[in-house]
Amino acid sequence: QVQLVESGGGLVQAGGSLRLSCAASGSIFSIYALGWYRQAPGKERVLVATISSGGSTNYADSVKGRFTISRDNAKNTVYLQMNSLKPEDTDAYYCHAKHVLTLREYWGLGTQVTVSS
Repeated sequence: QVQLVESGGGLVQAGGSLRLSCAASGSIFSIYALGWYRQAPGKERVLVATISSGGSTNYADSVKGRFTISRDNAKNTVYLQMNSLKPEDTDAYYCHAKHVLTLREYWGLGTQVTVSS
């Protein structure tokens, strides 16, 4: 069982930066693939970025070059550094973990990011 708690969301002006953090507890962090997803009200949750247990990363085209996902296994934390933020980045952002062997998935409760123009 894994518990995920996001933090770091907030209100920022366009062009600004935020760093989201997701702290995990309850299991061996290094054997999970991790990711950040976003969701607008009434819409499907979509991928923002993922990082494998080995450190390989993947990004949505809309955030390439602006966002960076990273993980610190010693701190059981995954980060999303968000630079050059745009109003269209406004959404609730969710942390995701998937066990690399069992494929069991876990979600955090989300953190709101609002970018003003």
